[in-house]
Amino acid sequence: MSEKGEKWTFLHVNDSHMGTPRSFRFRPAVNRRWAAIKQQMADTEAELLIHGGDLTRDGDIHEFEYQQAQQDLETLPFPSFVIPGNMDVGNKHTLVNGVKRKWEQRGLGWNDPDLNMTSERLDLFASWFGPIHWTFQHRDVRFTGFYAAVAGTGLPQEERLWQMLERLPQLPKTQHHVAMMHYWPFMEQPNDPAWDLTDPDQYDNWYFSIDPPHRQRLWDLLQKAGVDILFCGHVHTGRSVQDVDGIRIYRTPAAGNTSQLAERWTDADTRFGFQRCEVTPSEIDVAFVPGNDQCDEFDSYGPMGHPSAEKRDYSIAREQPAIQ
Repeated sequence: MSEKGEKWTFLHVNDSHMGTPRSFRFRPAVNRRWAAIKQQMADTEAELLIHGGDLTRDGDIHEFEYQQAQQDLETLPFPSFVIPGNMDVGNKHTLVNGVKRKWEQRGLGWNDPDLNMTSERLDLFASWFGPIHWTFQHRDVRFTGFYAAVAGTGLPQEERLWQMLERLPQLPKTQHHVAMMHYWPFMEQPNDPAWDLTDPDQYDNWYFSIDPPHRQRLWDLLQKAGVDILFCGHVHTGRSVQDVDGIRIYRTPAAGNTSQLAERWTDADTRFGFQRCEVTPSEIDVAFVPGNDQCDEFDSYGPMGHPSAEKRDYSIAREQPAIQ
């Protein structure tokens, strides 16, 4: 390890989405893209990796994929610190049961409420990868990761989220503070409206971001904590860095899975890759590194989205015994 004051490097990545042919669905292109990116990261002289969630394709229902992702990260020559994504632990909660029925009647059955996150699934993820909310200091940088989608759920993990974020300003000060979340905090600005998930034109905005008033509370706490860089993924599409209230927001491309909503923005980046972050006493230089294998989809099978249980046909799994 180099002396204090010298340059050093950490990496950020998200949405690697490793799947398995033991499943009712599999996209080998995603695994192949991620394998190339992982090798590129391994060849980088980095001191640590932070992973912004969606390590798995179907970890929310397949614990085996936790094991696969854990063993995969252990092959890297530096430690990894991870938070979950919705495909790891379940989807963002709907508001009330009545809303669920209304949205299904309008044909918006993309997000199966049976796959909403539960406290038990969050605990299971933590048993493999460690706490879902964490903060630590490395050299003169504080790193903070959290799963903001628990906000408003009433789950025990929500209380832990707010406790940690409110405690951050009292922790030892560092030159830099890097935070990481899976969902986007907002689509464009902190004062975005509350999106209506029953409206087809607003559903994506609801699905990919954090609802008010939790969004505003979160943003206020990040400012008080002196966060200067915030990484977030989930959409799989990169955008130009956005400076809001002194926080540089990096909405980052995926490390394997296909981009979404790219048609919305002229600056959308649909390549697969990771972020190389060079730290000096005065700044952190974040550079996007495209993956060496930008392959097209091939030989995929099974449904997309968030299929309900009756749509999971394990008889088509290409590796047996299939997951039960």
